[in-house]
Amino acid sequence: MKRGSYHHGGRVFLLVAPLILTSTLSLANVWSEFKTPYSVQSQNLDAGSAASIDSLAIGSYANGCLAGAEALPLAGLGYQVIRTSRGRYFGHPQLINFVENFSQQLHQSGSDDLLIADISMPRGGNFVSGHSSHQIGLDVDIWFRQASEQQSLEQRETPDELSLVDSGRFGVNGNWQAVHGDMIRIAAENPQVARVFVNPAIKQKLCEQTKGASVSSHDWLGKVRPWWGHKIHMHVRLACPQGDGLCQNQKPPKSGTGCEELGWWKQQVLDPVKPDKSELAKGKQQAKPKPKRVKIKPEQCQSLLN
Repeated sequence: MKRGSYHHGGRVFLLVAPLILTSTLSLANVWSEFKTPYSVQSQNLDAGSAASIDSLAIGSYANGCLAGAEALPLAGLGYQVIRTSRGRYFGHPQLINFVENFSQQLHQSGSDDLLIADISMPRGGNFVSGHSSHQIGLDVDIWFRQASEQQSLEQRETPDELSLVDSGRFGVNGNWQAVHGDMIRIAAENPQVARVFVNPAIKQKLCEQTKGASVSSHDWLGKVRPWWGHKIHMHVRLACPQGDGLCQNQKPPKSGTGCEELGWWKQQVLDPVKPDKSELAKGKQQAKPKPKRVKIKPEQCQSLLN
């Protein structure tokens, strides 16, 4: 057995995993080679008694790893997991619990099955493609398309997409239904949720629907953050679990609904600022892009690679 440890609050946490031989891979891709979670044990040396800890989200959402992950069952009450061949249905136990409870809540309100896409890999870390986040088991993509019946394996591997955004204007299209707004609102109202990422046009729709209501009754809207893409799914992110000293939270969103920020997004989508060609013609060169900074993961993540 290979062991690593860290000290936190007077306690020593031992990270324990079987020794696994792997080929030499780049750090960006090595995380996809592991098909099993990394077990976690903790020991309170001061008290002289052992205590278990379920899971550790180590680092930040876009630069970290996950110890003690759980696999989301591939189907449950109110949900089905899609693209299972990717092996991205592992998460922190608190996120797995959130997905199951959230799906049941929507199911009880009459919703069809939710389609659950990427969460994290068995030990978190970098995906080979698709996201820079989802690294510590606290992010989940939930599609806007729902399933009225159990999908076949083939259907779940190549699911039909449902975009809610009209690409020709800053707004939603005819695919928008009330259930989509309910999905976003119910997720954002959950105290465990730190952010819900959606397309800026979707945030605009939510702001229009709540216009004129008191800000205090729509505090959840502040958690709904506009971001590029996100036309076919919402991205739900949980806050760091309480007591996990290795997990790095984002700075909380500003207070309020955030609807006043959408003017900038609208300009970027419909009329982005273009470079002045006349200035370029005078011989002025565009600034060379800065080299991309190489992210260094927390040292505890190295134990998960052994």
